Amino acid sequence: MLTKVFMLITTIDDIYDIYGTLEELQLFTAIVEKWDVNRLEELPKYMKLCFLCLINEINQIGYIILRDEGFNAIPYLKKSWADMCTTFLKEAKWYKRGYKPKLEEFMENGWLSSSVPTILLHLLCLFPDQNLDILVSYHHHVIRNSATILRLANDLATSSKELARGDNVKSVQCHMHETGSPEAESRAYMREMIGVAWEDLNLERNSCWLHQGFVEAAANLGRVAQCIYQYGDGYGSPEKAKTVDHVRSLLVYPVP
Repeated sequence: MLTKVFMLITTIDDIYDIYGTLEELQLFTAIVEKWDVNRLEELPKYMKLCFLCLINEINQIGYIILRDEGFNAIPYLKKSWADMCTTFLKEAKWYKRGYKPKLEEFMENGWLSSSVPTILLHLLCLFPDQNLDILVSYHHHVIRNSATILRLANDLATSSKELARGDNVKSVQCHMHETGSPEAESRAYMREMIGVAWEDLNLERNSCWLHQGFVEAAANLGRVAQCIYQYGDGYGSPEKAKTVDHVRSLLVYPVP
């Protein structure tokens, strides 16, 4: 289930970052918000395929959860995708209009656009005894701290060349623009923020009322993010080869 979610997020993120015009992205976001397959013909072909895949796969996941857990998760899943697409759209508007937000403004949107809340909500639906009406706002510290770690680890993977050529807005770029700090200093500040997020997340792990399996998954997502992005963009660029070699050295050829 989560493999499908990861692949859908990656595809949709690329649509917002690379392929879509602002008008197309606004239309796509509106249709995802309504979860309306009847508006499919309004989309360009590449978006039609993506939206149809999204709605079919998420409804199928909802069916499986209802079948196995007796719980209708589809309203929560729909909202999570609509919320994530809304944050993607905001970042696309920033980029296309040349707007550089302050770091706080960026992070208020960025921890949601990290996709961690959407990923974790799908997982949380497998624990139907949890109060999803409270958690669907995503503002629980476990979710926010995990998302902060992934967002900042991802941004730190952006190279100096990518920042210089005007890649999509990143936290490092926002801090540099806001404070006038050199890049190295801004990167160090992001690493400090990751450390604070880990401290908060570890405190929550020891005192949280959420299902312990869910809390551990949130922590593991932060660990995976830092592993993937430690040598650059290990998820979507040639730099991933370094990460693959590192993981292989740990798991396939472990130290005796």
